[in-house]
Amino acid sequence: MLIFNTIDKIRDHLKHTTQTGKTVALVPTMGALHNGHMRLVKEAVKQADHVVASIFVNPTQFNNAADLEKYPRTVDADLKLLESHGCHAVFAPSEQEVYPEKPSISIRFGSLESELEGKFRPGHFSGVGLVVSKLLNIVNPDFAFFGQKDLQQFFVIKALVEQLNFKTQLRMVPIEREVSGLAMSSRNMRLSEADRAEASLIHKALIQSKNQLLQGDSVQSVKNQVTELFKSSDRFTLEYFEVIDTSDFKPLESINYKENTALCIAAEIGQVRLIDNLMLIS
Repeated sequence: MLIFNTIDKIRDHLKHTTQTGKTVALVPTMGALHNGHMRLVKEAVKQADHVVASIFVNPTQFNNAADLEKYPRTVDADLKLLESHGCHAVFAPSEQEVYPEKPSISIRFGSLESELEGKFRPGHFSGVGLVVSKLLNIVNPDFAFFGQKDLQQFFVIKALVEQLNFKTQLRMVPIEREVSGLAMSSRNMRLSEADRAEASLIHKALIQSKNQLLQGDSVQSVKNQVTELFKSSDRFTLEYFEVIDTSDFKPLESINYKENTALCIAAEIGQVRLIDNLMLIS
């Protein structure tokens, strides 16, 4: 596995790769890798000849400086994990390499960036759009793999790719979960043992709500029950629970198209913010 720290060197490497007719897949990450990331790599290895993973903690998508500072960084372990799962190359640039000067442009996503995560993390998706645009421009992959856990992010990137005419085909890979049902996340490293056990409440709430909606319960009654469920927890603070349409991520009052409906949740426990989701129809 080859490791590149500069844009010029990864481009030179990929120029030779594509000249031989090989397809390229990109797996963008911020490091602190876990089995969820490895599922992305496994899928990329199946679908492309040459797999590139990026490791870059992107400062422009953090609206909280403390959150950026606390984000786990485990580069040595990450590299070993990637190599053991068949990754061919890693792009691990410095912040200076990606942002030689403070960005003076931003990317807007209309209603997609003002709902749910966008509402609670102002500027987050603009930062995501900026760094993903850079990565797609640098690597120019045939495929790019993203996890369903960041569902809204995937649809933001889908809009980016479609409207800016990137050639890249996007792949969304299902959520990898711990035995308890907790969605795997780099942030889970910051959970205490007690908080990790309590965090299974998130998945429990999603499963219960999905079943109730499919049985015909109203959206409002399901939301009320989730609110009460989290009130019963001494550790959790519920930030939002919404039933949304993936076309615009606006909260629904009733369900018209089950195939486009998702249940999205964000909650904080032990000063760690966790998100998760379920599609109504899997």
